[in-house]
Amino acid sequence: MSIADNIKSLKKETGSGVTLLAVSKTKPAADLQEAYDAGQRLFGENTVQEMVEKYEQLPKDIEWHLIGHLQTNKVKYIAPFVSMIQSVDSLKLLHEINKHAEKTGRIIDCLLQIYIADEETKYGLGFDEAIELLRSDEFATLNNVHIRGLMGIATNTDNEKQIRDEYYELKTFFDGIKQSYFRKIDTFDTLSMGMSSDYKLAIEQGSNMVRVGSTIFGNRVIKHWKNN
Repeated sequence: MSIADNIKSLKKETGSGVTLLAVSKTKPAADLQEAYDAGQRLFGENTVQEMVEKYEQLPKDIEWHLIGHLQTNKVKYIAPFVSMIQSVDSLKLLHEINKHAEKTGRIIDCLLQIYIADEETKYGLGFDEAIELLRSDEFATLNNVHIRGLMGIATNTDNEKQIRDEYYELKTFFDGIKQSYFRKIDTFDTLSMGMSSDYKLAIEQGSNMVRVGSTIFGNRVIKHWKNN
């Protein structure tokens, strides 16, 4: 099927309560344009370099989400236009995002990335670390970042029970955080869980945003982008 057909099929399958983020890393701008022409507006990139290059080539009403690990010294390149940074994994990074958001006169939406996988290669805050961040005096001073919810990446495994358990744990934590710290804030509303391999399990466990790449664009075409 075409990219447009894939998007239509996914949106029908996931339903109106789940936001579809098209993960476009390594894909050429022409593929993103095809998805855009089919009505897709949210795109996720893993690296700053690639996001900036595509931002310059594509329509300006696209909502760009940074979903890969973000180094503090790269924040300045995306602060003027990024719609959401899903991979906030430290107070230091959040402080840097706030600094550059303030410089550009923006408030940047962010998700706290929570470590749920049984893999050392994954990034993210532990549950205790996330609570410590939200309780910190410094967090209370960050007026140019807006915490919209949580993001998590499950273990890369064929064990569906393990994936379900990890997503269930994150949904339970999300509900607890919302009740404890964002009870009166309606915009703490995003739980980003699930990719092409496991988005159905993620939705089953309460995800309302899925990050889908190969199911939309097909297998990745590797392009030698510069490191971010």
